[in-house]
Amino acid sequence: MSGPRPTGPTTSSIRATNLGVQRGATSVLRGVDLDVPPGSWLAVVGPNGAGKSTLLAALAGLLPCTGEVCLGGRELRRMNPRQRAKVLAYAPQEPVLPADLTVTDYVLLGRVPHRSMRGADRPADTALAAQVLAQLDLTALAGRRLDRLSGGERRRAVLGRALAQQAQVLLLDEPTTGLDIGHAQQLLELLDELRHSTGTTLVTTLHDLTLAGQYADALLLVHEGAPVAAGTPAQVLRTDVLRERYQAELTVLDPGDGSLAVVPLRPSTRPD
Repeated sequence: MSGPRPTGPTTSSIRATNLGVQRGATSVLRGVDLDVPPGSWLAVVGPNGAGKSTLLAALAGLLPCTGEVCLGGRELRRMNPRQRAKVLAYAPQEPVLPADLTVTDYVLLGRVPHRSMRGADRPADTALAAQVLAQLDLTALAGRRLDRLSGGERRRAVLGRALAQQAQVLLLDEPTTGLDIGHAQQLLELLDELRHSTGTTLVTTLHDLTLAGQYADALLLVHEGAPVAAGTPAQVLRTDVLRERYQAELTVLDPGDGSLAVVPLRPSTRPD
């Protein structure tokens, strides 16, 4: 993606040490360590309720947490919201959207951290927004209000705002949710091109284990709020590990070219 980059370093890493989140007396996330180098892609996977969304929100600085999060070697807690927004963009799985904004106006909100406090949209911002809309197949919907979009269209608008922010680190919670297979593949290809061309660092949660294994450099499997496996896709996407954590019948196919496929199997019928 071309266009002006944020000021400061062109790339940034994200690192977490012993990250934990407590809700009342319940520990919902604990003992998470991760180190994502600039330009790399970490996919966080795990069953429903494992703590994946909580982890991303904590990395974004949106939840009180223990441990430490650093962006490019700088502690997240020492950055004010505007400084943080120039480096990090976060797209939640279920955002609250202002119904009366058009798609273009919403995507342009991603440029706010890079304008003066009272600055209006610049021609460069408008051009960048148009480019993002084209890349996400939203040009035809540019003037449509957000409350008149389908679920998948709203999802792409949310991702458009994050991309327009041109942050060095992107935290995307289930970015393919609600997208058909074509738009999901288009989005993941765009993210992959973005990280290779600009050094953008990606941390995403993904339910689809096959897509996670095909696109991410590394996977982190979380279960009941704790990390249980980490490493390359081949190290994490193992039939025995996934069967145990997901409580599902499945197999992992390896055609030999590195493109692992996690295939669900119908449980064997047992006699009464």
